[in-house]
Amino acid sequence: MASLTNTWAGYISLLAFVGAYTLVILEEKIHLKKSKPVVLIGCFMWFLIGVYEMGNESHAHDFLKHLIAEIGELFFFLLVAMTYINTLEERNVFRCLRSWLLNKGLGFRQLYWATGGITFLLSPLADNLTSALLMSTVALAVSSGNGKFIVPAFVNIVVAANAGGAWSPFGDITTLMVWTAGKVGTMEFSYLVIPSIVNWVIPATIMYFFVPNERPTADKEEVTMKPGAHTIIALGICTVATAVSFHQFLHLPPFLGMMFGLGFLMVKGYYLDRWGEMKYLTKIGLTEERRKAPRFDLFKQIERVEFDTLLFFFGILTAVGALQYMGYLALVSEGLYGTLGPTYSNILVGVLSAIVDNIPIMFAVLKMDPAMALDQWLLITLTCGVGGSLLSIGSAAGVAVMGVESENYTFMSHLKWAPVIALGYAASILTWWFVTGGLRV
Repeated sequence: MASLTNTWAGYISLLAFVGAYTLVILEEKIHLKKSKPVVLIGCFMWFLIGVYEMGNESHAHDFLKHLIAEIGELFFFLLVAMTYINTLEERNVFRCLRSWLLNKGLGFRQLYWATGGITFLLSPLADNLTSALLMSTVALAVSSGNGKFIVPAFVNIVVAANAGGAWSPFGDITTLMVWTAGKVGTMEFSYLVIPSIVNWVIPATIMYFFVPNERPTADKEEVTMKPGAHTIIALGICTVATAVSFHQFLHLPPFLGMMFGLGFLMVKGYYLDRWGEMKYLTKIGLTEERRKAPRFDLFKQIERVEFDTLLFFFGILTAVGALQYMGYLALVSEGLYGTLGPTYSNILVGVLSAIVDNIPIMFAVLKMDPAMALDQWLLITLTCGVGGSLLSIGSAAGVAVMGVESENYTFMSHLKWAPVIALGYAASILTWWFVTGGLRV
């Protein structure tokens, strides 16, 4: 396959990619959904490749078939995961968690640890974005508008979400990509548990002393879960286990296990729609005529899936795939990993993920496929996951939390804590060095 790096198609594609990504970075300012420019440019880059290779021998079709298979696997996996999250939200599961915390009467310092700890434990299953959004709304609800609590609590939640997501195949899109690519096995992610804890605990402990030692006043809120919530929680856990089993034991793509779980959720949704909510609707006092109206529709939860994220995922991976086909990723790989070596390169890539979204960075590294042992693939998984915490715009969790409360939690208020977060970043890398020592023997 000939390199297109020094051709007109290559130059135009590179400029188009930089332009599209600039628009992604400016999303909050120009209010242009991030999926729109990358879907357009990703397909445009392949159009240019097709025009350039017209009449000549081309491997683009075979390359694209392989690329779309990779994208499709991840797309369906995420679709199911998001549908489960939306369904749990509709069944009041997350509202009950929020209500439970609100009614505990905890002080700011206890709430600081509670929200951070729950985020760290929740993100490996519910992904870092969902966990950060949920717990930041809880923190805001109990803050009484106290900015001295909001800022460290929100920074703590973002760091905890990214750190928690780094040690699970389901915690972040980047870890999912590494897992499905077979670079890190299911149980091998356990090597990252201690480095992830260190990454969160060190900055959390330092920031704790700046949290006001006061007790907020919160309204009592009573929330109950809707019918079927407990079953859906169990189905969600079983679905994750099924996806792991398909990958680990049957050697089949994990998205099949996820879709299998979606099938069970659809059957459960049918039961809820027809019979499952009658007692609940009677209990809350609805008339018989109103009880007959449809209450639960699973396809409504699928409609609520964040398709901007999924289409951004498609567009950016299509564009990065084009850069790989044209030979640009090979140049970067040779210049980076060939010169600095894997350790320093992986640490640098992690810092870069605080500026540029970690999804295209991780996909680019996977496509470069530098010769690295398991310990180095664990390092890039860690750094790419937690490096985004250095800046508020460095991760989807940070961007989402900025939208929850923009008066106190801003880019600059997060930046003030960047040295503390960087200390945790460095400490997690040092911890990785010790825990993976046996892999380098």
